[in-house]
Amino acid sequence: MIAMRPSGLSTAALVLLGLVLGSASAAVIWLRPVQSAVEAPAQGTSTPIITPAPAPVVGATAPSFALATLDGKRVDLRALRGTPLVLNFWATWCEPCRTEMPLLQSHYEAGRSAGLRILAINFDEPEPQVRSFVDELGLTFDILLDPGAYVQDLYRVRGYPTTFFVDARGVIRGHKVGAMEASELEAFLADIGIGGP
Repeated sequence: MIAMRPSGLSTAALVLLGLVLGSASAAVIWLRPVQSAVEAPAQGTSTPIITPAPAPVVGATAPSFALATLDGKRVDLRALRGTPLVLNFWATWCEPCRTEMPLLQSHYEAGRSAGLRILAINFDEPEPQVRSFVDELGLTFDILLDPGAYVQDLYRVRGYPTTFFVDARGVIRGHKVGAMEASELEAFLADIGIGGP
């Protein structure tokens, strides 16, 4: 299941649209223009630094970015070369994200000793709202804030959750739009050297 959010629509319009679509698997179209990579100005730890890059596709190098965690620490993708990564794009209002997060947490706990790192990149939401969600679910992997949704645009994210699997060389080995089942997640993790045969 995928959750998508239109920009510029009121909550009432979103509710009406959700009722019209009707089923749990229905998706709401997020009407955001695709942007090419943007070099964002650095302002403290809250504004991302993005290196222009081609569209993120399987087999290509993951586009670089730097974002702040909830604790104000800066995480730079370039500095994580050599580490298998899961880049999970999500939002607090996304029910499939809420469903998927405990699965990511359990696999993070199992794969952390093998070097797995999960970067959960939130969609441009206020820090207190994100923190409340993270505390409620007991998440211990890196939660990154993306003010202005620059990195969401860099990765061409159009629905939530969207997840990229990046190997230790920085190459994207898998991409999933929508919530994952455990078997899917395990297969993607095996592709980046975590678990599997």
